[in-house]
Amino acid sequence: MYNSSELILRRGQSCRITLEFNKPLADWQSIVFTVQTGPKNSEYQNTSVEFALSSSWTSGMWSAVLESSPGNSLRIIMSSPANAIIGRYDLSVQISVRGQTSTYSLGRFILLFNPWCLDDEVYLANEEERKEYILNDHGIIFMGNDKQISGIGWNYGQFENNILNICLTILDRSLNYQKDPAADCSQRHSPIYVGRVISAMINSNDDFGVLEGKWEKDFSDGVDPNSWNGSVEILWKWFNENFKPVKYGQCWVFAAVMCTVLRCLGIPTRIITNFNSAHNTDGNMVIDMHYDPEGKFLEVSNDSIWNFHVWNESWFIRRDLGLFYSGWQVLDSTPQEQSQGVYRCGPTSVIAVKEGDLHIGYDTPFVFAEVNADRVTWIVHKDGSKEKAHSDSKYVGQNISTKAVGNDDRVDVTHNYKYAEGNLARSRRAPPTENSFRPSPSSPAPARNAAPSYNGPDIVGKFQLLNSVTVGEDIDLVLTLQNRTVYHRPVKVNLSASSVLYTGRRINDIFTDQKSLIISPSQEAHISLQIPFSHYHKFIKEGNMIQVVALCELPFGDKVVVTKDIVLENPPIIIKPLGRALLHKTMSMEIRFRNPLNMTINDCVLVVEGSGLIDRQLTSVVPFLKPMEKIRFKVELTPYRTGTRQLIVNFKCQYFSVKEYHLLNVESW
Repeated sequence: MYNSSELILRRGQSCRITLEFNKPLADWQSIVFTVQTGPKNSEYQNTSVEFALSSSWTSGMWSAVLESSPGNSLRIIMSSPANAIIGRYDLSVQISVRGQTSTYSLGRFILLFNPWCLDDEVYLANEEERKEYILNDHGIIFMGNDKQISGIGWNYGQFENNILNICLTILDRSLNYQKDPAADCSQRHSPIYVGRVISAMINSNDDFGVLEGKWEKDFSDGVDPNSWNGSVEILWKWFNENFKPVKYGQCWVFAAVMCTVLRCLGIPTRIITNFNSAHNTDGNMVIDMHYDPEGKFLEVSNDSIWNFHVWNESWFIRRDLGLFYSGWQVLDSTPQEQSQGVYRCGPTSVIAVKEGDLHIGYDTPFVFAEVNADRVTWIVHKDGSKEKAHSDSKYVGQNISTKAVGNDDRVDVTHNYKYAEGNLARSRRAPPTENSFRPSPSSPAPARNAAPSYNGPDIVGKFQLLNSVTVGEDIDLVLTLQNRTVYHRPVKVNLSASSVLYTGRRINDIFTDQKSLIISPSQEAHISLQIPFSHYHKFIKEGNMIQVVALCELPFGDKVVVTKDIVLENPPIIIKPLGRALLHKTMSMEIRFRNPLNMTINDCVLVVEGSGLIDRQLTSVVPFLKPMEKIRFKVELTPYRTGTRQLIVNFKCQYFSVKEYHLLNVESW
């Protein structure tokens, strides 16, 4: 599947080699092969291995067995051990005949991890899961918030031209390699080590890695993270521009590029989205959220709760921890916090996170907080004093999601990360023996029953969105406040709305308002709220997110904060194939789009890409679109791989970046 002319092997796999001579080879005393990776003359024995031609296999070692010797040829079967170093290798042979020895270079090959091999640490038993987590070169990344989850298509493209070479180059550009190339290469047999190196190298914070992160302000000197459709363009750009970090990435871009690299190298990997994801900077497992008396969010603390955060899970054995902690491992290349002095995260055992085993490396406490931290809401008064308004132990770590095996459905894997709220982790016990590990990647863990007691406030509230909102439409909301007491309760409500990033950071204030009302005993009161498009269109940025806040002041000084994050939907793109998708046969696709705004949009760009369908990208410039104007494109493409292929279409302009994907089943003639 790799678009490469090089010999590519997986460790633990055999291959046939034919040595041809100008005359029959007779009376030879020895034939010895040498495989060499990393720097020459290394002191590490596993980087250069000699093994003689033999008549039988040697299990767990490099081996060469004579299959036959017809005429002027030797036919040999060569195999590598399942724990061999991955990377580029030089292969040579030394032949001794009648006391004379000659050495021949046989060329180069690339060795990768092997999830098909039972003895490889990355072995994955299920073939459908191997197809998904190794061979699938496209996927879905879930975004939005826990109430409005949507998925975007992504072109991983791990088999595209030059991508494998770039992935190996990433390893050779790492801090570890720069410090000691031989020591670095000698450890590349371990998916733990390789995953940790890649986690550091996908971001550019320490090592001039692949992507530079940026979460706000101006992206004009690079690419808006929302505009990327796949990993191929990013990796090519980094490689072609002399390893200058590519501008810019955010969490789903970091995760998607790392997914490409790890799948390319042979480590089973998938994308995970955690909704209401905590970023706890002080390790106290509490995220402090601060608001002023009008309900505006204040950045008093470095802690934050992101609407969603995207990371990776990779599948491999953890012999370093004990096999109980094997299986899915969190790897996160988004530069949030340093791990041993470098911006990286993991591999963190998902089982360790669920069981609360925070002493287990790497970075388990940080990942545990991302899915388990408590959210505490504070009101900050003008004199600087703080008043605790609410504490919530359930908000963080919701609807943890990944793409299903074999289709684009969303699968909830929250149960892999934590027990149901109020349930306890397992009692401490001895971990299972080594032979007991072979869980299925998708096996649910048991939950336990116990419910926490809770004493709520006098007044509770929630926002309800009356209809789904597309960019260009007005937003209609209702705030419902319920009086849970047998007394009349006067309430003053401070309302505000702001455009926010998915990281929770407030960018622009859209409006503020104030209402006063009295709620009858055990009754509800309703406040209608409308945010016209004319009010918000200047303020929404990447992600189309608006946060509405109601700070309710009750008798006796009590306060209740009600929030709602709204994700505005983008207008649709219609993608229609005009005929069957056949291998190496040109076909046409029709793409239709309508400007949803009552204003002209300028400088629009249509970008189309998809591995197996288009080499790199197709781009078309649209100077302007009038209000409500419809536009139709015809795109020609020639599929070069069979099977299910994903075509991604991205229509970008000043006010939105609209993405859609369409699956094509490419058949042979």
